Amino acid sequence: MTVVCNDPAAFADEALAGFAAAHAGRVRRVRGGVVRADATPRGRVALVVGGGSGHYPAFAGWVGPGLAHGAACGNLFASPSAAQVASVARACEAGGGVILSFGNYAGDVLHFGQAAVRLRAEGLDVRVLTVTDDIASAPPAEHATRRGIAGDLPVFKIMGAAAERGLDIDEVERVGRRAVAATRSLGVAFGGCTLPGAAEPLFTVAPGRMAIGLGIHGEPGIEERELASADAVADLLVDRLLAERPAWHVGYAEDRVAVLVNGLGETKYEELYVVHRRVAERLAEHGLRPVDPEVGELVTSLDMAGLSLTLTFLDDELAELWQAPADSPAYRKGVVEPRPARTDDLDTYAAAPTITAGAEPSRAAARRLVTALEKVRDVIAAEEAELGRLDAVAGDGDHGIGMRRGAAAAATAGAEAAAAGAGAMTTLVLAGEAWAERAGGTSGALWGAMLTAFGAALGDEAAPEATRLAAGVRAAVAAVTELGGARPGDKTLVDAAVPFAETLTRALEAGEPVAHAAASAARAARRAADATADIPARLGRARVHGERGIGTPDAGAVSFALIVTALSEEFQ
Repeated sequence: MTVVCNDPAAFADEALAGFAAAHAGRVRRVRGGVVRADATPRGRVALVVGGGSGHYPAFAGWVGPGLAHGAACGNLFASPSAAQVASVARACEAGGGVILSFGNYAGDVLHFGQAAVRLRAEGLDVRVLTVTDDIASAPPAEHATRRGIAGDLPVFKIMGAAAERGLDIDEVERVGRRAVAATRSLGVAFGGCTLPGAAEPLFTVAPGRMAIGLGIHGEPGIEERELASADAVADLLVDRLLAERPAWHVGYAEDRVAVLVNGLGETKYEELYVVHRRVAERLAEHGLRPVDPEVGELVTSLDMAGLSLTLTFLDDELAELWQAPADSPAYRKGVVEPRPARTDDLDTYAAAPTITAGAEPSRAAARRLVTALEKVRDVIAAEEAELGRLDAVAGDGDHGIGMRRGAAAAATAGAEAAAAGAGAMTTLVLAGEAWAERAGGTSGALWGAMLTAFGAALGDEAAPEATRLAAGVRAAVAAVTELGGARPGDKTLVDAAVPFAETLTRALEAGEPVAHAAASAARAARRAADATADIPARLGRARVHGERGIGTPDAGAVSFALIVTALSEEFQ
């Protein structure tokens, strides 16, 4: 259990602040994460990595020469927002372009992707590379859809070394993609992790059992079996990874391989060395030579009991980059020449929102929207535990806490904007940015996009009438489907959002009052959300455990229905 904390909601921020204070000579804080404390030579490619907090030393611990230039750090098990990623990237960019790299999770894909769009619009050359090493999360034919776990480290290390050599962005991206294609991981868990302030772990493993194929965000394994000896665990991991050994590597000169035996938080070093002993024996039997093996806590999951094995199959180029020097707070290899400290003002890289006063009719609408946002905040806070329970059935259990953080941040940002004279559009856009940044994850990106799209339809001039409200709802739903790619039947919030928008539009076109139309649409959303209990998940983290979710409605669809129901009741 994670017991040493103050306010659980501030845990990730306080941990990052303490990390930066402990390593002030190596890293500096910037909005959204940390960057190198020393200067990057002009013209070099910048590597920005990141993801949710709770995985130290990933990701902040890997910022330094020979590795990453910066890390965007989201809340616990939640991706950083697009604004946070963009802030870190701006602070790292040195004239050679930026590569954004992260584990393949839906929230990270959305937020890093949105950041890339923003940065490209600013004139930067930005590439996006996802790590997809977890063999448990999809079959070999679907390698590109797999999750990223401890394989993040060798991929980032190889790209960081390539950037350190002064290779251009095309070459750094090329070796990064080769490293992803050469990397495989698999993990086992003996017990789940517990979020700060929570009384129960996100999942449990029965005594004498072990879960195989766990995720690093509290997702349970894809299968369970009787707890085995250390050698049997090592054999299982080695056998399954070698079954996916790339064809090009078989018979390759020296058959070298990078090896990571990774502890997930509670399983400690002596236990890991016992496993590594057997891993080394088994690899030798197959004629494989480990190169600079790493044994320790490399990509953790708070206090999860368990371990993972990662193999990166090396050729001459990858081996040379894997062995190159690096110097970060949590990962050091060889000797890196010192370089001057950076002296720029890091606050300039976080673009501050500007508020332009709206016309009075729109300002009046903005004040009513603030009331709505506060209602959403209160409803989600009351249902946080239940939303987390629903999400934990086939996901990682953080939907409730993420929604609470996002809704609270949106209500605060909206109130501040309206108080400064913002109209409806600006109020909702700033509320959406705050929701995305504070919630992180897939839900943060989607609700941020919905509020932004809805606000854009309302504008900052006129009072929103019925047809504009309906257009705003349709735009919000369209933003979700375009951004996340979900369709009705995928077991996501789209299953509730589409019937809501369609029912609202039909009712308003039939001349019903807004209050009556909203109530009818909310009932349709609730029925659709309940119906998701009968279908397996086809997208997101829950996809890996899709069948397990049958019988339980989707947490995202339920939270959407809760919100629109509360709003329809508030404004009768």
